[in-house]
Amino acid sequence: MTELVQNIADGLGRGSIYALLALGVAVVFGVMHLLNFAHGELITVSGYAAYWAFITGWSWYLIAPLVVVVAIATSIAIEQVAFRWVRNAPDFTLLLTSFGVHFLIEAAFFMYVSAAVRSFDRPDWITKTFDVGGINFEVFDVVVIAVTLVTLGLTTLLLQRTMFGLSLRAAAEDFDTARLMGVRSDRVIRGAFALSGALAGIAAIFWLMRAGQTTPGAGLTPMLKGVLAALIGGLGSLRGAVMGGFALGLAEVLLRSRLPDSIAGLTDGVVFALIALLFIFRPQGFVTVAHAERV
Repeated sequence: MTELVQNIADGLGRGSIYALLALGVAVVFGVMHLLNFAHGELITVSGYAAYWAFITGWSWYLIAPLVVVVAIATSIAIEQVAFRWVRNAPDFTLLLTSFGVHFLIEAAFFMYVSAAVRSFDRPDWITKTFDVGGINFEVFDVVVIAVTLVTLGLTTLLLQRTMFGLSLRAAAEDFDTARLMGVRSDRVIRGAFALSGALAGIAAIFWLMRAGQTTPGAGLTPMLKGVLAALIGGLGSLRGAVMGGFALGLAEVLLRSRLPDSIAGLTDGVVFALIALLFIFRPQGFVTVAHAERV
């Protein structure tokens, strides 16, 4: 029982990062019906910004807000440079554009920066643990879960209590009607990418803290995790994105701890098999979302 509780705590810590990534994917999908495979590049760019700040002597207390600012700026820049020109294109064109942005940014870092791994010191506290009733908790997991819950609460308030949130939700329901009601599409889309970038930036802080390094391909894994979590929860549903993130994190940790040592390396494969079964019996994910036609 003690081991199970500890595994659940570890899974929630991992799932919290996935939930933040999935939220960013879901926000953009809700407005543009775009499954953004360039979302992970926000972590790549932020990772190199964190590395630059680290080698110039910045502490993590300064690097953390820098990572968020860089992620927001990168997200807005990607929207303005790439997606702005294909907003009215078919969904498949949007999808190909997101792949193009992903490979272009990765190639740019390979060609003009370096393919070498860039390492930086991790904060001392992320490896510390504390004991509660015989259960060993990692400080890192507790902090990630707490920050995620606060972020989710603030995001909910933003979407429920502000004019921007109202506009964003209206655009997600029916963009054409929202524009007829006075919602400015440019502002809403730019705001959606900014919010997506902020969520990715917060996730990037903890992803980079745990990894302690970055590479040109550093955004690939978090992008896949975020997209998978969003698909599991139900594309376009913020509540589903959170559920999908936690479910994916828990599944990974629980399977890794329960599978025999001889096949523990196949954890990701087993997780994908379970996701495939989910999509067979419930293709819409945990939460069913009715999508209006994209503008």
